[in-house]
Amino acid sequence: MPTDNKRVRGPEVSQSPSLFCSRPAGVLSSPGPRADGRQRDQVDVRPVFVRCGLVSQAKGSAYIEAGNTKVLCCVYGPRETERKDETDMKSGRLTTDMRFAPFSCPERGSWIQGSQEKDFSLMLQESLQPAVCLHRYPRSQVEVNVVVLENSGSVLAHAVTCASMALADAGIEMYDLVLGCSLRQDGGSFVVDPTYPEENSRRPSGGGGEKRGGLTVAFLPSLNQVSGLQSDGEMAEETLTAGIRTCIEGCYKLYPVIQQALIKAVRRAAPPPAES
Repeated sequence: MPTDNKRVRGPEVSQSPSLFCSRPAGVLSSPGPRADGRQRDQVDVRPVFVRCGLVSQAKGSAYIEAGNTKVLCCVYGPRETERKDETDMKSGRLTTDMRFAPFSCPERGSWIQGSQEKDFSLMLQESLQPAVCLHRYPRSQVEVNVVVLENSGSVLAHAVTCASMALADAGIEMYDLVLGCSLRQDGGSFVVDPTYPEENSRRPSGGGGEKRGGLTVAFLPSLNQVSGLQSDGEMAEETLTAGIRTCIEGCYKLYPVIQQALIKAVRRAAPPPAES
């Protein structure tokens, strides 16, 4: 049988490239300092880098980077509602869309919105809606689009903070900023602002029946109110209450950084002083 000399024939047997990638340890590490040097059982959040006004085509935009977690948010509107049956004569409408870039996670995904992204979009809307003055924008809608460029843990909490900054950069009237913080509980120990390996770690065999779960809090620091709460796993009532207080303390640590970023954005956008 003649062979095809114009085509490069691949090997008969091949292996997936993912076999050669370094994977994070799936078992929880021993008590002590975390892999990135932070301490357990303390409100030790990752240093963040934030910037507003990066996307010129959007009404407002923001970018946040915490460790290797990178999130970009764009805000469009307020503009007329597309569907007339959803028009409210007394109040506006807030729509949110959160997606993971295909290259953001260790396992490559797709641009089609999955069930997790739909859940995160709904949680994002529920966290932001109490802070936005929608009654000032009747018969209109404000669109918030969030893209996770790299997922290194606590993406929902940082997406809430990034979206709040983008809304402020767009000039949308708000009662207060919304800051997010996450916590991962494992029995009597907890980690604040967990990384991707810490969120997806598993308990080694024979580890006992201690309860463990995750918690994400959206908080309005000036009003001292919780606008969103998302919890998974199994946590006792006392542990959940203590975890909420810890996340609120973590939000207060981020608040000065967010304020300075917004002040710098306003100064950059301000017109130069007129010459006398």
